[in-house]
Amino acid sequence: MVKFVSWNVNGIRACVKKGFLDYFHKVNADIFCIQETKVQEGQITLDLAGYYQYWHYAEKKGYSGTAIFTKVKPLSVNYGGVGNEQQKSEGRVITLEFEEFYLVNVYTPNSQRDLARLDYRLQWEKQFRNYIIELEKQKPVIICGDMNVAHNDIDVKNYKSNRKNSGFTIEERTEFGHLLNSGFIDSFRFLFPDREGAYTWWSYMRNVRERNIGWRIDYFLVSVKLKSSITGSEIHSDILGSDHCPVLLTLG
Repeated sequence: MVKFVSWNVNGIRACVKKGFLDYFHKVNADIFCIQETKVQEGQITLDLAGYYQYWHYAEKKGYSGTAIFTKVKPLSVNYGGVGNEQQKSEGRVITLEFEEFYLVNVYTPNSQRDLARLDYRLQWEKQFRNYIIELEKQKPVIICGDMNVAHNDIDVKNYKSNRKNSGFTIEERTEFGHLLNSGFIDSFRFLFPDREGAYTWWSYMRNVRERNIGWRIDYFLVSVKLKSSITGSEIHSDILGSDHCPVLLTLG
């Protein structure tokens, strides 16, 4: 069995002060991915015995960034690889190649509240999908991370009032559907197609998380080829430390 965890930590330095390492060691994942690290090289050192560490820093300070911690050394590592240099400078994608699969850790661009970045976001989606399709031609792919979209109505608490909001526009949801239709499975919905109230992100507004007014925007997507290997998909909503919670995938 292989255990994967993904978590948008919304600033790893802040998250460490709120119990990140306690959770990290307790969950004991084989591969642990984080997004929105918000650090530059040298700003934090994590003592993670037994893990190889791979960091993709954004050029802009205090912004974006991804990292992967893995017990098994990958065959290769690719930082970026999707589209233009702008996305690479934002530290949004790390790809690790293992013997049996590729693992892609992604922090998808937000369209912003006024949708000012929606066009860029849709361009990104197409480039990302093309990148994934090319990888999948070689071996199965596992995609994880904050994909900044709630795919279906069931994935948002107040879906009717959010239809034109960033992360729930028809354009973003359609692009996500195109990715799934390219040969991928949303592991959580594969196991729990009708489960309501399963969210991974909550606004910092007062009592929103306590009342579970959330969105499910953090995912593990796996190649259809790995469908029979999916043994578990979990949302650890009780883990605090960020406005997102960790999500977990196990493959048997």
